[in-house]
Amino acid sequence: MQLSLEGRRALITGGSKGLGLAMARAFAGAGARVAMVARGEAALAAAAAQIPGAVPITADVSTAAGCQVAFDGARAALGGVDLLVNNAGTSRTGAFLSLSDADWQDDLDLKLFAAIRLTRLAWPGMAECRYGRIINVLNTGAKAPRAGSAPTTISRAAGMALTKVLAGEGAPLGITVNALLVGRIDSDQWIRRHAADPGGMTYEEWQAEAAAGIPMGRIGRAEEFAAMALALVTLPGDYVTGTAINVDGGASPVV
Repeated sequence: MQLSLEGRRALITGGSKGLGLAMARAFAGAGARVAMVARGEAALAAAAAQIPGAVPITADVSTAAGCQVAFDGARAALGGVDLLVNNAGTSRTGAFLSLSDADWQDDLDLKLFAAIRLTRLAWPGMAECRYGRIINVLNTGAKAPRAGSAPTTISRAAGMALTKVLAGEGAPLGITVNALLVGRIDSDQWIRRHAADPGGMTYEEWQAEAAAGIPMGRIGRAEEFAAMALALVTLPGDYVTGTAINVDGGASPVV
């Protein structure tokens, strides 16, 4: 089965590294024109240069103004947005009493409100065309939060609820909305974590230790995640909406 996105236009946030970059490559490889959004201009330019025709848009989607810049840039460059991937985010966690109101607000702005705002901007065009594909990138903590995992699992759980609400409203309009829940996947984020606390181990040794408890016995690859995203926005995903799919090698205790 050929997974084709010929003629489609994609906006991917958090597009300069890791999962976002992998999805941009996969979508472009299937024929889509891709706009990649991130805050770091130099890293974004370097990432976009790897993908023929990719459009880099420097914007901070944690603000309403930044979301508008991102969407307007994509619409101007591509003529519209058919595919929206809300991927911007971090995995900040801490003990509940250590978190200030500002910590909570920063997390919600980047992970939840960015998705709300960008979806609001893209939705009318999708509805007019009777076609749209939206993916909200969350993490498995949205289904199975643990102690000390706030604020990220709370904002991600809200993102999962948003996905279900939008799926119900979008289905009659030809718009599908799904969530992909990240487990332990090799990406820039994991490289930074190792650099911050290597524990005397090489990155390969550190990865092997991090894979303990994963039924598949290894960390996932960004390309595997991107392949799942590609399936959701091409023919295999045409009848799939309102789902929250774990991409975690079987590690989550919740289906």
